[in-house]
Amino acid sequence: MIQSAQVASKFTLFTHHAKTFPDLVTALRNSMLRAGVFRNEKTAEEQVVQVLNFDIHLVKDFRGRRYIERITECIPVEDKNEYTFDHRKEKTIEGKLDKFMDNATIYFSKSTNKELYKYVNILEYHDGTYVLTNPISEHNLREMRNNMDDADAVEFDKFIMRNWGIKLKGYEDVDNVTNEDTLEPATITTGGSKRGRKPKKAE
Repeated sequence: MIQSAQVASKFTLFTHHAKTFPDLVTALRNSMLRAGVFRNEKTAEEQVVQVLNFDIHLVKDFRGRRYIERITECIPVEDKNEYTFDHRKEKTIEGKLDKFMDNATIYFSKSTNKELYKYVNILEYHDGTYVLTNPISEHNLREMRNNMDDADAVEFDKFIMRNWGIKLKGYEDVDNVTNEDTLEPATITTGGSKRGRKPKKAE
């Protein structure tokens, strides 16, 4: 599944029973290790998070109702070069050693505690209402838009502008978007930090 998602496919859908997003990553990583595809945990996990864009998590409550509890985005962490060459500017041995220790600290942090991904909830179910809690990353916004026809792309631009105040560079022809542009009003749910629309209650 991971291999097929990496090449020759627009998208891949699959189901899983992990309770949390980290559990999902760990389960898929361990499956790849057991299958003998990889021997190194970090390498296997890196391949997994490159494939997992969104996790749509469903739950079944005690009344027997099934509904989407959250939609989570996986964001791979790029391994950036954060080392400096400031030691060349230092005039004293003590100053050069301090700069060397700064670089050594970064090196050992990368080696022993490398973060391969971050995850954020895009949408959550709260008290009968779906709430947009975080914006989708720009990379995935662009990928989504590139696979839409013109009419859907226009509505998509209005949606991300209305809910997150985002204008994608290169697609900046959406101006003066107001609530009247849609059938449903935009709402601020908590302290101005969470924006969303009031959807229908889950059935």
